[in-house]
Amino acid sequence: MNNFDIIIIGAGIIGLSTAYKLIEKDSSLKICLLEKENRVAGHQTGHNSGVIHSGIYYKPGSLKAINCITGYKMLLDFCNENDIRYDICGKIIVATEEKELEPLKVLYERGEANGLKGLENLSEKELIEYEPNVRGIKGIFVPQTGIVDYKIVSEKLSGLIRKKGVEIKFGEEVKDIKLSSGKVEIKTNKNNFNSGVLVSCAGLYSDKIALMLNDNIDFQIIPFRGEYYDLKPSAKGLIKNLIYPVPDPEFPFLGVHFTRRVDGTVEAGPNAVLAFKKEGYKKSDFNFNETRDTLTFKGFHKIALKYWKTGFYEMYRSLSKKEFVKSLQRLVPKITGEDLISGGSGVRAQACSKDGKLIDDFLFIENERVINVCNAPSPAATSSLSIGETIAEKVINNYLR
Repeated sequence: MNNFDIIIIGAGIIGLSTAYKLIEKDSSLKICLLEKENRVAGHQTGHNSGVIHSGIYYKPGSLKAINCITGYKMLLDFCNENDIRYDICGKIIVATEEKELEPLKVLYERGEANGLKGLENLSEKELIEYEPNVRGIKGIFVPQTGIVDYKIVSEKLSGLIRKKGVEIKFGEEVKDIKLSSGKVEIKTNKNNFNSGVLVSCAGLYSDKIALMLNDNIDFQIIPFRGEYYDLKPSAKGLIKNLIYPVPDPEFPFLGVHFTRRVDGTVEAGPNAVLAFKKEGYKKSDFNFNETRDTLTFKGFHKIALKYWKTGFYEMYRSLSKKEFVKSLQRLVPKITGEDLISGGSGVRAQACSKDGKLIDDFLFIENERVINVCNAPSPAATSSLSIGETIAEKVINNYLR
């Protein structure tokens, strides 16, 4: 009963998209998704801000750029075919200081290199035409950016693949994996499974899955919690759509920003603070073993030595609403602490190499009969159908023959 052609670990949007593309290509495949939670999209997918990214941030030719641009169109087509609400509202990226003008120019050039049309360089006056309450010296309008609810996208994917015979087994946490005699043996907390091919889309635990197959991997997942505030209904009118700062090129994070969501609420955030539990959505969440793994990892030591000031500031801003508000006021001076109420949070699975680099691109590791998606932070949700297509083609062309 537990023998499958393909088993996928993780029912987030990438695991679901992979199953969707596999069964689309070959309806005879026997496919199973193993998910340790009792629902789909329980972690990164269900805790993000719902932005449909345009591709302006990513180095041309990188996996992020390629999959974001391709996945963008696939996502919109999927939403149109399945009556999922979204809004291509555009966003502005705002420079508030002279030192941000060169990075802003680089973003514009990347956007053009990635094929984005209709980008606009904005003067201080033109910024206000898009967002009357914003303050900056220059900016970019990105017309392709949009918003959607990725939980709804994931639930639709789940329903469609189940109708085509894909099984999703909830409450199944993978404990061990072995390769033997042309198959993959997977042991969970409940059952044993056999599969011809294994695809791991385990997000925050992708490094742990990789270690089950190879004890010499050269990366580790470092969890960063992103915390949000919500604007009170009385303050929502201060923001029309999406307002972003110019990101620090040293970090794979976009900085605190304003995001209108498809349900009409407006979020402010997220920050990026080290989490002491991989699924630690609250400041008080703590897991001894996971914290020990982070703090004893040599790659983390090198990052901490290089960026300790930034790290401490992120922790301070996490604890100080006043400081968080100051960051938001750089973009929208009218925002006050009275306008904000505590919102949700998410935890980003950020791969870090042993030599102390935050891995900026998507990372896939292939072993015999196994494909492991090891680093898939933003824009993974936007890119998910493209990533799923890529994995499906690899599986069918290279592993099932």
